[in-house]
Amino acid sequence: MKISLEQRVMAANDEIAAALRRQWDERAVAVVNLVSSPGSGKTALLERTLEQLRGLCAVAVLVGDIQTENDARRLSGYGFRVKQILTSGACHLEASMIAKHFPRVDTQDLQLLLIENVGNLVCPSAYDLGEDAKVVLVSVTEGEDKPLKYPGIFRRAQAAVVTKIDLLPYLDFNLEELRRNIAEIHADLPVFLVSSRTGDGISAWVDWLLGRPAVKVQQR
Repeated sequence: MKISLEQRVMAANDEIAAALRRQWDERAVAVVNLVSSPGSGKTALLERTLEQLRGLCAVAVLVGDIQTENDARRLSGYGFRVKQILTSGACHLEASMIAKHFPRVDTQDLQLLLIENVGNLVCPSAYDLGEDAKVVLVSVTEGEDKPLKYPGIFRRAQAAVVTKIDLLPYLDFNLEELRRNIAEIHADLPVFLVSSRTGDGISAWVDWLLGRPAVKVQQR
């Protein structure tokens, strides 16, 4: 019975996600879902990202958290529409939540929707939100074995972002070991090294993001 119920839940989620994907494909809206453990720096990365995207791309942001609207407030000063989604205990966003809140950030000229998922490397990996790409973040404060401990999200991701690289001189962290562990789970996964504090690596990450709307327009 438990398996049957889980199958029904996932099937319902996938049906909504498929409808969202059709809608976004028709409009050439690129959608990127950011996933990480708590404290990896998703919001800080989005602050730097939105700063660079001003004047270059029409963007909207949906932010998932169990409680508080702190992250949405942080992101609301960059000239883009931002909406907080409170899950009230759920450890992940679901397609139904995206479908409910997306109209509040939608605009006619929208090109890129960024979704900041709830801090968790397990549940969000299994839920399709209709996105074009999942992006997994891992900070240099977390340990090189994160890809081995949570292979599902690294296997499903279209890119990985290593955050807080400005702390590398102060940590006993082996960046090459992390790269090897990522490659063991997902060979050829693009990996971006960034510091939201100094801005290092942000341009390369933003260039990759800007390629998503361009690809969608070309595919229309």
